[in-house]
Amino acid sequence: MSGDPVQFSWNIISDLRTMWEYGFMRNAFEAGTVIAIVAGIIGYFVVIRRLAFATHALGHVGFSGAAGAVLFGVNPVYGLLLFTSSGAAGMGLLGRRASNRDLEIGTVLAFMLGLGLLFINLYKGYATEAYSILFGEILGISDSGVVFTLEASIVVLVAIALLYRRLLFASLDEDVAEAKGLPMLALGVTFMILLAVAISIAVQVIGVLLIFALMVTPAAVAVRVTKRPLHAVVISILVALFATWVGLFVQFYAQYPASFFIVTIAFATYVAVRAGQAILARLVPKIAPAVKPVTSTGREST
Repeated sequence: MSGDPVQFSWNIISDLRTMWEYGFMRNAFEAGTVIAIVAGIIGYFVVIRRLAFATHALGHVGFSGAAGAVLFGVNPVYGLLLFTSSGAAGMGLLGRRASNRDLEIGTVLAFMLGLGLLFINLYKGYATEAYSILFGEILGISDSGVVFTLEASIVVLVAIALLYRRLLFASLDEDVAEAKGLPMLALGVTFMILLAVAISIAVQVIGVLLIFALMVTPAAVAVRVTKRPLHAVVISILVALFATWVGLFVQFYAQYPASFFIVTIAFATYVAVRAGQAILARLVPKIAPAVKPVTSTGREST
């Protein structure tokens, strides 16, 4: 946004109308809403499958892909999608179980980052498009970018809906799911590729370096609030939407990066939930179960 900053009037309805007069803000809200929904759903499985490190790693892998795309004159989003998908497939094939997954993820990440460094050194110009992926460019999303985001998100959501029960079972108890005959390797690789697609569209909002804000933090809030999977997914979506919407609204009037506000709001929500639970635990004493006194004969007295 150029020119003098728009003044906040404290009339929320009027402020929203003013903000929505700008096409780039409408695009940002549309893309941000779709991405927040996808991130909230995918993020829940990321948390229960202990894939937070994989999410962080795939974001960095995506930057390498974007750098390669710039080198070959291709749209950075396509390079990002190609690298995150191939990296995710490699992580899923090599790290079949949570106990050894971090080692395999780190191995793939190191190789992909090496390729990214090579691409950056081979490119003679200034890779502005690739570097913008580091922190996100939600206000620069075009109409075609919104359409691409929606189409990719629909693919991810349909796949998750089809796999939901089996993926949930395999995520909560790997050993029992494997004993029941579920195709654990296929489920793991499929989910990793879905995660890669979700990350590829989410970096437009939050960027590679801040991907945790939408892909992990809302779900981390949700699993602390409830143990029920469906409730947790809904809460995760709501937190992601809240952080995205409020972050965009504040950015429009404060003139600072939207990514900063989205990250801050998501983190503040997590801290508030943790603090609230700690305070509640101190205020509400745990009620010990009643124990009947035992007589000298070893029998409980009546």
